[in-house]
Amino acid sequence: MCTAFLVTTRVGGGDDAAFVGAARLAGVRRVVKLSAAAVLDEGAGDLITRWQREGEELLCASGMEWTLLRPRAFMSNSLSWAASVRSEGTVRALYGGSGNACVDPRDVAQAAVRVLTEEGHASRAYTLTGPEAVTAVGQTRQLGRLLGVGLRFEELSVGQARAALAGRYPAPVVEALLQSAQRQRAGAKAGVGDGVAALTGRPAGTFAAWARDHLAAFAPAPATDGAGT
Repeated sequence: MCTAFLVTTRVGGGDDAAFVGAARLAGVRRVVKLSAAAVLDEGAGDLITRWQREGEELLCASGMEWTLLRPRAFMSNSLSWAASVRSEGTVRALYGGSGNACVDPRDVAQAAVRVLTEEGHASRAYTLTGPEAVTAVGQTRQLGRLLGVGLRFEELSVGQARAALAGRYPAPVVEALLQSAQRQRAGAKAGVGDGVAALTGRPAGTFAAWARDHLAAFAPAPATDGAGT
């Protein structure tokens, strides 16, 4: 059986259509698409979610077998705080008290391996979350305990968050991310699913476990006395 894994990142581009067309011509039998949990939220109408929904619809209408993986936000997104944690002992985020059942990307990878290599997953969709909803404030506390330091959390205003995101993404994507954050603030991303356990046979990994395994990214560089060796 020829199976392909579809991951696209250019929001609003035609990459899904190009991939599906090429896969069909190449004789691919089944495509596993990495989508997003937000597609299930009826209140989500932002650009990124619409793009993911369109990609799912395109694949499901392709005539090939399909499987959809719909993860919540990756725990590794917190690596965007690493520089400020190392240099200032500070985490800055928007809506720091809002919960997100973020998922360990290693769980997503293991789930993908299972559906790519096993039968029985055609025409099925799996929502992948962590075991609990965590907040940026709570993540800051957990990182601080693991590092053995007192980290500070600073709440960003919407304007500050927009300015920070504008340095990394096009304006339409920035607005989509801000809309997504508002939905998180309203509780839309706090729900916990059983997709990871169903596919891997074990509980989903916690943020603390992920952070412990990636602590070096947040740890300040050791001080030196300036002496040569």
